[in-house]
Amino acid sequence: MKRSDGRKFNELRPVTITTDFVKFAEGSVLIQCGDTKVLCCASVEDRTPPHVQPGCGWVTAEYSMLPRANRQRSRRDVDKLKVPGRSAEIQRLIGRSLRAAVDMELLGERTITVDCDVLQGDGGTRTASVTGGFIAMALACRRLVEDGYLGRSPIRHYVAGISAGIVEDEAMLDLQYSEDSRAMVDLNCVMNELGEIIELQGTGEGRAFTLREQQELVELCAKGNRELIAKEKEILGGTL
Repeated sequence: MKRSDGRKFNELRPVTITTDFVKFAEGSVLIQCGDTKVLCCASVEDRTPPHVQPGCGWVTAEYSMLPRANRQRSRRDVDKLKVPGRSAEIQRLIGRSLRAAVDMELLGERTITVDCDVLQGDGGTRTASVTGGFIAMALACRRLVEDGYLGRSPIRHYVAGISAGIVEDEAMLDLQYSEDSRAMVDLNCVMNELGEIIELQGTGEGRAFTLREQQELVELCAKGNRELIAKEKEILGGTL
């Protein structure tokens, strides 16, 4: 099967990451993966939720799609108490993924909230949010160090996310919408720089899939995540 954009089956879409995209957030990133564009802003507050142990910090995330992020207008999430099911599931995934990168004791009694707003969706918005959100969070932690609030960054791992899927019985990396909408199998994978899996979501959309196929998709994601983490290291100067 030939991909519509001419990519190889194991090739990422072009990735562009612009840091400090907005003025006021402690860390901000505009990440563009092909035609998917997500704005990620990390905000720091000197408080934590009630469930967090004394002396420890917390990382959480919110995710939303702007009304014209997709091909048809979606309704704006006006009532924050009624987050749509898809958005709630995705923001929990982002939060879990980012918490895996942080030493909460080093962070101290602070909360970092990473807001991921999809400006344009063409597949892979949740994984782009993880990758962009990680960089925004790392920049926010760097500012805490530069401003003297922390002795060193609480970031202990790089984290990135990417998707893979099976379309017309062929496994391929980083599906765009035209592929994702036809995928028989869809898999999202979040990993750290050690190649360890933080989050794995696999779904048989059109048919069930085998363990061998799952392994093939995970290996594709591992390749993609290595490339994304290399880009993170380049942007962050190789130090956390």
